[in-house]
This record gives sequence, structure tokens and C-alpha cells, in this order.
Amino acid sequence: MDKRLLTIQDISCVGQCSLTVALPVISACGIETAILPSSVLSNHTAGFSAWTFKDLTDDMIPILDQWLKEGISFDAFYTGYVSKTQIPIILEIMKKTARPGALRIVDPVMADNGKLYTGFDADFPKEMLKLCAGADVIMPNITEACFLLDIPYPGEDYDRPYIKGMCRDLLKKTGAKQVILTGVSFEKGRLGCAIFNGSSFSYYFTDRIPVSMHGTGDAYASAVAGALLRGKSLSQAAAIGADFVVESIKQTLGDKDHWYGVKFEKALPYLIQRLAERPESSLSVA
Repeated sequence: MDKRLLTIQDISCVGQCSLTVALPVISACGIETAILPSSVLSNHTAGFSAWTFKDLTDDMIPILDQWLKEGISFDAFYTGYVSKTQIPIILEIMKKTARPGALRIVDPVMADNGKLYTGFDADFPKEMLKLCAGADVIMPNITEACFLLDIPYPGEDYDRPYIKGMCRDLLKKTGAKQVILTGVSFEKGRLGCAIFNGSSFSYYFTDRIPVSMHGTGDAYASAVAGALLRGKSLSQAAAIGADFVVESIKQTLGDKDHWYGVKFEKALPYLIQRLAERPESSLSVA
């Protein structure tokens, strides 16, 4: 039986983020991708003057009930932007539709640059901890990790021991098995992630492209999820995801009209090629 992944997050109809990224990216990895929208927005909330929003929480249980009647099940779950009230339902969906050994991959989308996103209250990180609990992989950025751990945001004032301690504490507090901590940088011009599989640390860095583009986090997490389902190790998947984002950014540079996202579609051939190759040995050990 072919592998099937369910991704649960919002749909921003325009803007190249969330489900409009996850579905094509994971599908391009050769994985059947089912979706469960948490909400529908006319466009994402960054840079546009306004947007429409429709919460879809009330549809989740009826969808689950129908799936159970049809005997539908999944080999993996990947969650992104969801609301506090949806987390108990998502946990129920995972419990009732998981195939044996199903992976749980959680991108705890809620914050960046030291602040929670608009619409999330101070209690949201406590609820997100419940979704992260026991997950196979969690992928927070440094801000999200700080909220999960209830510690101050360090800005750029951190070192390798701090990052290693944060990764260990995340697994200890959440009960997750592995973590990819994104947005890590120890030197100017280099950006990457810390990877901790519960026993060993590694890092993966790329050259920092001095631009800020929407949707890169979704592109990264989706590529990682797809690579994991293709049998790549955590460190291999983390590297492939990072390189895919860099390629997506390069494909977008110079197009001033394309400010709302990255042209990840043009980077999909690169992603497919990387999945077929032996991974490059560019990981640095902590």
C-alpha cells in the first residue's frame, strides 16, 4: 500500500503558504497527500490590506466520522497553522485514523521574532504543547521554542550550548522524539537548523540570502515531511528542506511583483532530484 499523509492547516487561497504549499510539495515527493483545512482565508495576513476568514472547526468531526465509515487511514500526519479549539480534535483524528507506526510531524506555527502571531493568546503555547506531546518530529523556530519552554526570547544572543540545551529541553518537556530547530545562526551570512534525534546533534547551514519572503517556513516543513516519508533520515530531510527553500528564494529574486511568497513551483524539479540522490555531506556535528 502506498504511503498516505494527512496535513492539517489553513488554506490561504492566495499567497503561497500553508496548504497551497504543503499539498504540491509533498505530492511532488511522491507521497499521496490528503488535506484537512483548519480555516480558509482569501489571502494570507502579511502585506495585504485585508482578508476574509472562515473557521472550519465545526466541519472536522463530521469529516472524521465519514473517514471512519470509509475505513480511511494515514501513514503520517503533518500539522501547521491551527487554532486552540482544534487541537483536541486533531489529536482524536490522529488516534482514530493512524495506521500502525504512523508518523506525527508538528510544525508549531504560532510565533516569530519574539512575538506570538496575531490571533493567538498567551495560553496558546500550553495548548500547542499538547499537540507536540509524543510527536515523532517537531519543527519550531527559536521564538516558538521559547514559548513552548516558557523562557525569554534571546534574540540573536545565543551560542551552541544554548541551542543544544534548548533542543534537549524541548524533547524533555514535550515528550517528542526528535526536533529540528530552525532559524539558527552562529555567524553572519549563514543560516540553518539544529537537528537532535534524541541521542545525537548536528547542524545544517546554507548561505543566508539577505531577503525576507513569506511562506518559506511552510515550504521547509513540507519538504522535510515529504523527505521523511520517502525514507530519509532526520538530518537528510532537514538538509533537503533547507536547500529547497534556498532554491525557491533564488527562483523568486528579482521579481518585485512577487512579494507575497516564493516561487517554490519552479524549485520542485530540484527537490525531486535531491530526493533521488545520495545526500550531500554538509552536516556539521555539534
